[in-house]
Amino acid sequence: MRMVVRPNVKELPGPKAKEIIERNFKYLATTTQDPENLPIVIDHGEGIRVYDVDGNVFYDFASGVGVLNVGHAHPRVVEAIKKQAEKFTHYSLTDFFYENAVVLAEKLIELAPGDFEKKVVYGNSGAEANEAAMKLVKYGTGRKQFLAFYHAFHGRTQAVLSLTASKWVQQDGFFPTMPGVTHIPYPNPYRNLWGIDGYEEPDELINRVLDFIEEYVFKHVPPHEVGAIFFEPIQGEGGYVVPPKNFFKELKKFADEYGILLADDEVQMGVGRTGRFWAIEHFGVEPDLIQFGKAIGGGIPLAGVIHRAEISFDKPGRHATTFGGNPVAIAAGIEVVEIVKELLPHVQEVGDYLHKILEDFRERYEVIGDARGLGLAQAVEIVKTKEGKEKNPELRNRIVKEAARRGLVLLGCGDNSIRFIPPLTVTKEEIDVAMGIFEEALKASLQ
Repeated sequence: MRMVVRPNVKELPGPKAKEIIERNFKYLATTTQDPENLPIVIDHGEGIRVYDVDGNVFYDFASGVGVLNVGHAHPRVVEAIKKQAEKFTHYSLTDFFYENAVVLAEKLIELAPGDFEKKVVYGNSGAEANEAAMKLVKYGTGRKQFLAFYHAFHGRTQAVLSLTASKWVQQDGFFPTMPGVTHIPYPNPYRNLWGIDGYEEPDELINRVLDFIEEYVFKHVPPHEVGAIFFEPIQGEGGYVVPPKNFFKELKKFADEYGILLADDEVQMGVGRTGRFWAIEHFGVEPDLIQFGKAIGGGIPLAGVIHRAEISFDKPGRHATTFGGNPVAIAAGIEVVEIVKELLPHVQEVGDYLHKILEDFRERYEVIGDARGLGLAQAVEIVKTKEGKEKNPELRNRIVKEAARRGLVLLGCGDNSIRFIPPLTVTKEEIDVAMGIFEEALKASLQ
């Protein structure tokens, strides 16, 4: 058991952080930075901890937005990066060859569900992985249309923005996106179109979603032109929504009837986050494509698609990217895979522990309408009242801000939820400290 170093925040933001944030907004383009609620300027990180430029210490229950599954500066990952950087830092995989790219592909294919031949195409980000997946489906099947889910997030580049349906601000000003994508409702057990309690009636909720596709979508979209259904096994930006356990089995049966592939976006939920290497393993389904990114590189940009070999690009030039499969990122990825495999039993144990604490909060606090998740992908939904379920994003933002002031880094998701995604190395003792801070922040926000 390692020593528990507690968060320690004296002033947020401190003087150095204020000056850097001011320069940031002068010289860097606007993204999603939130200086009002998260004015954290990192100096260095270690494990689950972040140290800012003014000496404040935080617990990172955001994992660098789902990237640092093995924690900040994991010594084995750092050593792998150093060793590879001393040999060569780049030799484009689009035109040349190096062995570690093959080694990682072999490991990923071995871990991927499905007893069929697979290949891997590398990229640099989750959005790029989803772009490649769309191209694979179009070229490999000859079908040019797609289905995706409302509240989905698959990236912000121009093509995959057509799949994304998380928040309108992501679409605002960028029309036209790529045509040929139709959205369908995701089976959210807590909050869905039909007012069904999906925890009590999961099969009814599943049937409503499939009926929606059959009776509404396929009345105007020719099913024989749909190449794939893109989905997240647990919706991430949409609120960490866990569907009913049998949903993907039924979706797979439905898709197979029409010869439609399943494209599984594991960018945020893969690489051990849920207690399985791939989140889809919880649901007993073998997807045709798995898009991965974020955590696989241990903090170095790396992403890609594991896909059926039969839809692979068949000629040079169909698809390529100069930095996809960068050798330093690959070296980090190989080590991340091995570390995560070792951590999976721990993730299940501490994930269950965290979930029970959040369930207790849900029972005790009127403003927590739902607590949900698998492994260390957990969330609570903040409402005005349990009975009315009215979304309360203002309170959610206050809680995030108050938590940061006390040394706990959290991120919102969906319209009104908070996600809890610490590095997979987190201990029960550290979870206890973090949840104590969260409860203090919740009480302060309610005053």
